[in-house]
Amino acid sequence: MILIKDLGGVRYLIDDSKRKKEGSPRFASILGLSFGDCGKGIFTDFLTRRWKADTIVRFNGGAQAGHNVVLPNGQHHTFSQFGAGSFVPKVETILASPVLIHPGALLVEAEFLNRLGINDILNRLFIDPRCRVITPFHQAAGRLRELLREDKAHGTCGVGIGETVQYSLNFPESTLFFEDLNQPSRVLDKLEEIRKNLLSEFSKIEVHKSEIILNEYNVLKNTNIANDWLNIIKIVTRSVTTLTSSRIAEKLHSSSTSLFEGAQGILLDENFGFHPHTTWSSTHANYLNDLSIEWELPEPILHFGILRTYITRHGNGPLPTQDPNLNFPELHNSNEGWQGKFRCGHPDEILIKYALSCVGKLSGLLVSHLDIFSKGIPIFWNKTYKSEQNQSGSAYLQTKAADPFTVTGITPNRNPEEQNRITQFLEKVKPVYEKKPILDDTEFLNKLRSISKLPICFGSYGNTYKGIREIDNYKS
Repeated sequence: MILIKDLGGVRYLIDDSKRKKEGSPRFASILGLSFGDCGKGIFTDFLTRRWKADTIVRFNGGAQAGHNVVLPNGQHHTFSQFGAGSFVPKVETILASPVLIHPGALLVEAEFLNRLGINDILNRLFIDPRCRVITPFHQAAGRLRELLREDKAHGTCGVGIGETVQYSLNFPESTLFFEDLNQPSRVLDKLEEIRKNLLSEFSKIEVHKSEIILNEYNVLKNTNIANDWLNIIKIVTRSVTTLTSSRIAEKLHSSSTSLFEGAQGILLDENFGFHPHTTWSSTHANYLNDLSIEWELPEPILHFGILRTYITRHGNGPLPTQDPNLNFPELHNSNEGWQGKFRCGHPDEILIKYALSCVGKLSGLLVSHLDIFSKGIPIFWNKTYKSEQNQSGSAYLQTKAADPFTVTGITPNRNPEEQNRITQFLEKVKPVYEKKPILDDTEFLNKLRSISKLPICFGSYGNTYKGIREIDNYKS
C-alpha cells in the first residue's frame, strides 16, 4: 500500500507494503555490552539472513569499527564502514549522522569487498550529508596525541575519530561535512584551516627524536596532501548517494526489516564508560530511541544486547578479571596496531550488571563464543571485588552491608570525575571468583539469565552464521 506520510514537515509517498515478517522485528538493534569485540559482525550477518533484513543502519562511531564476518566457504571480511550484513546480496547500508566518515578507508574497504566478488558495494551505500568527515590531518593529530601520552595512553584505533569530534567542538566553522565534498574549493579551504589549526598545537614536536612521531607531524606540515586526498576520494562522492534525515526516514519506513548495527560497547560509552579510556560516541539504546523519534518510525526499535562468554578489551584501561591463561584462539584480534594489546578476562558479574543498567531496555541477549567451554581452559565467574579501602562512603560503588571492603556493584552516573575515580578503583581491585569453574555453556547461560532477567535469543558455537543456534524461544 502506498501511503502519504508527513516526515519532518515534508510529505512523502511511502511504500508501506513491506511489513515485518512472521517472527522477525521491523526494527532491531545490536548493542555491545562490553569493551567491544563482542561478536557484532557474526550476529549482524546471521540476523540479516534470519530476519531477511534489507537495510543496515550504522548510527554511532565510524571507521574504527571492526566487525568480523566469516562465511562457511572461508571468505572473511572485517566490516568497518559497510554494514556487516553486506555479504547478503542487495542489502543496503545507511551511515546516519553522527557517524564519522573516513573516505580513504571507505575506498580501501570497498576494494577488499570487490576482490571478494561484491562489485556493487558503493552503490548500496547511503550517507547522511551531516556526517563529519575524518581527514588525514585529524588522523595524524590523533595519533600524535596518543604517542605523546606515552605510558598514560588512553587507547585509540588510530583513525582520527576522537580528534574529529574534538575539532568539531573547537572549530565548528571549519568542520568538514560529507555534504561539503561536492564543493572542491570549499573542501580545500576547510582542509587548510584544519591543517593549520592542528599544526599550531604541536609546535614543539619538530625537534622530537622519535621517527614515528615525526612521520605524523610531517603530515600536518605537508601542504600538498589536501589536493592529493581530494582527488583520491572523488569516487566516493560519485558513487555514494546522500540521504537527508527525512530521506533516511522515508527509506526506513519502506524497509521490511532494518538492523541498527552498533559500534564499540557500553563500557566504552562517552558517558557511561570508564574515563579516560572511552570512545567519543553514545552506544546505548536511549540514544537510538531519540533517532527513531526524529525518523518517526512506525514501530519501536527492539534492542538486543550482545556479549562474549568471557570479557575482552584492546589496549589500556581497567579489566579486573584479566588472566593471561585465557589464551583462546583469536583469528581476528592481535596485539599489533594502534589499539594495543588484546586482553582476555573471566566473566565479570559486576561489569555485566553495570552494562545492563546503562544500556537501556533490552528485548533479549545474544551470546558469542559459547563453544569455548570445550577448549579445556577453566573459566571462573567473578561475583564481587575486594577493595583495599573501605567503600561504604562511595556514591557509586555498592558494598556488602557487613563488609564495606567487598564491592557488589557499580551505580551508573554521567559525572566524568566520578567515572575517573571508578576507573582508578577498577585498576586496583581484586576479583573474587566462585570456587569452581563454569562447567559448560548451560551453566553460563543460566547465570546470565539469572542476573539479566532476559531471554537469551541466540548463541554462537562457531565463527560463521551456521554455528548460531536459537537458545530461548524468541517472539518479536
